[in-house]
Amino acid sequence: MLRSLQDRSDFRADISTLHRITTLKEVATGGEACEEIQVSGGLRIDKISHQDQIGQTPDHTRIKDPGAIAPLFERLRTKVLACVKCPNLVASRHSVVFGTGNPSAELMFVGEAPGADEDIQGEPFVGRAGELLTKIIETMGYQRSEVYIANVLKCRPDMPPGSSGNRQPTRTEMETCLPYLREQIALIQPKAMVALGATAMRGLFGKEAPMNQMRGRWHFFSSIPVMATFHPSYLLRNQALSVKRKVWEDMLQVLEKLGHPISEKQKNYFLAR
Repeated sequence: MLRSLQDRSDFRADISTLHRITTLKEVATGGEACEEIQVSGGLRIDKISHQDQIGQTPDHTRIKDPGAIAPLFERLRTKVLACVKCPNLVASRHSVVFGTGNPSAELMFVGEAPGADEDIQGEPFVGRAGELLTKIIETMGYQRSEVYIANVLKCRPDMPPGSSGNRQPTRTEMETCLPYLREQIALIQPKAMVALGATAMRGLFGKEAPMNQMRGRWHFFSSIPVMATFHPSYLLRNQALSVKRKVWEDMLQVLEKLGHPISEKQKNYFLAR
């Protein structure tokens, strides 16, 4: 089972203003956890509830003072950029791809790992798949800078010398890197997350299942609702209107969960004429 935040002593050291008041409760299927956080030092907090499709109501506490989170986020960034836990990835990488966007975002997107373009530029989702993700984000009514985008793995998976393309991260690589993503999520405390592809879902939850079985419904990661959907690269390979509509229906559920109004134009995107 993937390690929980509570097992990470460096998490408690790095986030000294956060005090856990309930024990992380690991769910047997997939390592999901529920937690509550108490904030000291006068930070403003809100209780936010999300109702899932079977009537369960997980709660989490959202920190509303970006100024208090910024130095903690930068400290985490510095630690991640200096990581040397995977010697094969350290030897082959050009950049550590920490993440990009608003550290106080209400919506967070999580992919599997950087590709070649991301490794060069040091930013997630900047290639063709990234361009498509940006279009999806903007169609939802956000600017890319308003959400947060990260990967389970912070380094590009190494490839044999002379080979092209990308490979999926291994389970060991994702388990090694997942604590960094957990710390990002704990600081950002998004109201909702989107997992992009089956590998991202496997990294977050340890779930081995076809994407068609996981997409379109809510999962919970540290009490935060997560919508699983197809990776943008899948949409680049499969141009069928029906597939685009499935992804868009997933995004409509996200907008509804976040309480945003949905226009008639948005409702009708990618419907057959």
